[in-house]
Amino acid sequence: MFDKVVDLICQQLPVNKADVKMESRLLEDLGADSANLMILVMDMESEFDLVVEDDVLTSIHTVGDIVNYLEEHKG
Repeated sequence: MFDKVVDLICQQLPVNKADVKMESRLLEDLGADSANLMILVMDMESEFDLVVEDDVLTSIHTVGDIVNYLEEHKG
């Protein structure tokens, strides 16, 4: 799951896979902005066939938050 999330992040942001860790903060460490996050969520919804509720976005701050959310909600 982590590797797939890293792949999606690296498609969106100009970061190296080696620099993406579970504790990496999306905004502060990886340089994402709100538009990047929205596209990343849409990519995750498509890739993992799920719907991410809007209120979840406020609780996602790190790569680990994404991985944990996906593991809890995957079909």
